[in-house]
Amino acid sequence: MADSIAAASLIGYRPLSGGLSVNDGSYRRKSLSSCWRPVNEFVGKRILYSSPMLPRLKIDRLVNTSIKALATELTKEAYSYRERERIPRTWNYRVDTGADRKPGLWPPENRADNPSLHNPLIRQERMGCGWLGAIFEWEGVIIEDNPDLERQAWLSLSQEEGKPAPPAFILRRVEGMKNEQAISEVLCWSRDPAEMKRMATRREEIYQSLQGGIYRLRTGSKEFVNILMRHKIPMALVSTRPRKTLENAIGTIGIEGYFTVIVAAEDVHRGKPDPEMFSYAAQLLNFIPQRCIVFGNSNQAVEAAHDAFMKCVAVASKHPVYELGAADLAVRKLDELSIVDLKNLADIESPEFGPPEPELELELEEDDDRSTTVGVDDIFW
Repeated sequence: MADSIAAASLIGYRPLSGGLSVNDGSYRRKSLSSCWRPVNEFVGKRILYSSPMLPRLKIDRLVNTSIKALATELTKEAYSYRERERIPRTWNYRVDTGADRKPGLWPPENRADNPSLHNPLIRQERMGCGWLGAIFEWEGVIIEDNPDLERQAWLSLSQEEGKPAPPAFILRRVEGMKNEQAISEVLCWSRDPAEMKRMATRREEIYQSLQGGIYRLRTGSKEFVNILMRHKIPMALVSTRPRKTLENAIGTIGIEGYFTVIVAAEDVHRGKPDPEMFSYAAQLLNFIPQRCIVFGNSNQAVEAAHDAFMKCVAVASKHPVYELGAADLAVRKLDELSIVDLKNLADIESPEFGPPEPELELELEEDDDRSTTVGVDDIFW
């Protein structure tokens, strides 16, 4: 019985006992495999050997050490197998784009980077700033505007032409429009093109005389434009003022060469809230509208920008921030923005910019010609 247990146990294997040696009575070193003897006693965890050549030897420590070594190897092999199963076979590792960074860390998050783009040149272009354009309004964004002078110019023109003075809500409605557009569509003073042109020119002359040729840059506007120039972002300037007036004003405040494109009153037929000015500026910049950001100062500018499929940053110059909630972003000064803000804003795909949803066709239910019999009592009740 003891021999059968010893034969079936781990001690009978050569790797566990072949490399060990013991000393016999003649003090000659012999291998344990050559001194193999049948087991005489098997008590609990101890295996005792009896031999005329060997004294009774306790190899309890030898057996325990060998079994522990074998168990360690088997454990390592099992865990390595589990690790191999844990490794994903698709190799779709998540690329760290900084989107989950904690606020306050530098560099800031940059959602403009698209890790799914396999072309490194396209990714590098998106990481740069040459893939978005900026369209600025002139008054209220770059320079300080004066709504009181605007209203005073319309009131003076109405007195000269013998027209009734427009009320305040009409004057608020014509803000941002071309003079000809306001005269014909809102004020309804004339429909004759020549007469509209004459009154529009006269109204501009009255405004310039009241304004006195004094222009003041808004706080932070020049610094922000310098940052955009440093990052080589194409910029356009739009206004309903005549081109000559715009060029003189740009030279006066010293920002010549900042804007790649200038869209003036002579270049478009209609002003805000029509998106014609912004669409034409994007066309001259050679950008699709979805990659252009409009900087305006009124809800009319926000409406025109969204109609042109562009993002809009509203500058709270003459309206408080809470009244500009329709804009994609509202700030008090331009220097509150950063390049990362513009990239994140231009990278967001707004749902209203997508293709129009197909209209649902209503199916008309066919009238059932089957006659139904109704009792007199049912009609009565």
